[in-house]
Amino acid sequence: MIALDDLDRQILFALARDATLSAGELGRRLGLSQPATWRRIRRLEDSGAIRGRRLRLNAEALGFGVTVFLGIKLGRRGQGRFADFERAVSAIPEVQTVEHVLGLYDFRLRIVARDLPDFERLLRRRIMTLPGAGDVEANVLLSEERLPGPLGA
Repeated sequence: MIALDDLDRQILFALARDATLSAGELGRRLGLSQPATWRRIRRLEDSGAIRGRRLRLNAEALGFGVTVFLGIKLGRRGQGRFADFERAVSAIPEVQTVEHVLGLYDFRLRIVARDLPDFERLLRRRIMTLPGAGDVEANVLLSEERLPGPLGA
């Protein structure tokens, strides 16, 4: 774990809000030189505190108006089943995230679909036919708020 000072936290907060900020712009906002800001960002990347910068697509603007969180319990146990299922479900383009979790379900998926009938087709034809797929629980996303700060963004 890396020790963070106030400037490190401010850098993380600013980059979490806008990952496109240059070291020069970020330095101007924080009262640091561009080289000093760049060195701090590099140290945060090297330590693993920053694991890259990602492009966030607007699923709704791309025609995917429904987001569903799907809990899946595998029908049969065994480490091979987990790996087979995870590999197969990761190949479905509408599946945005795959999380192996502890609790009532074995996996939690974030899925985007054009609408509810599209999600139903995806569930019946693609997901429920995967190796080991068993019980499912779907939760449709109604709204989402991004929390400010490095851990909420």
